[in-house]
Amino acid sequence: MSKPLRIHYVQHVPFEGLGAIEHWAHAYQHRLSSTPMYETVHHFPNIADIDWLIVMGGPMGVSDDAVYPWLKAEKDFIRKAIDADKKVLGICLGSQLIADVLGAKVYRGEEKEIGWFPIIQTQEAIQDPIFKGLPTEMNVFHWHGDVAEVPTNAVCLATSPGCPNQIFRYGEHVWGLQFHFEMTEKTIQALIKNCAQDLAEPGRFMMNAIEIQHQAKNNLLDNQKWLYHLLHQMAIRS
Repeated sequence: MSKPLRIHYVQHVPFEGLGAIEHWAHAYQHRLSSTPMYETVHHFPNIADIDWLIVMGGPMGVSDDAVYPWLKAEKDFIRKAIDADKKVLGICLGSQLIADVLGAKVYRGEEKEIGWFPIIQTQEAIQDPIFKGLPTEMNVFHWHGDVAEVPTNAVCLATSPGCPNQIFRYGEHVWGLQFHFEMTEKTIQALIKNCAQDLAEPGRFMMNAIEIQHQAKNNLLDNQKWLYHLLHQMAIRS
């Protein structure tokens, strides 16, 4: 990292921001800019003016264009970033949007995944320049009902019993994470407050609010460490 990176992120709802990604960016004096899709006016920067694009999570689905007509413009911007070989990182909904742009199917999963559950790296991840060095099994935070297939010509880097595609890499510049490395105590509390209705359903991969907050105490530091590893490996290749 010879100079600060210009990191642009797309945020879909006020309560799902960068979390620990913002802490990392400030620590290394990277420049952050954003497009808040929940505002009335949406402005996307010129692709030449950014180094990274991070697409955050949200409660909407990739095909909800009738309710969120701005989804088309966002997908077009993601496509431009991919075609320009920018580093592109999608988290949860962001991962699904990238998969959709790349032609993969996004569909309702058999069961929701909400809470702290392990993901397991594939053999490809062990050799991956970004993810190698991380534990083969990681207990991470989930909050999703939809899942995405691995796009054509992409590689699956992690899976779980509740979701066969937890991480994918497309080419050398694009990554999709179905889970949330970026969570902090504050962002978890915000999700619980704003998406409480999601917690009412029972399931094999469902935790209640008390379980989620209790396990956060044991998992947040590790998740932040793994997130920083990922971001640092992306940065030194930028």
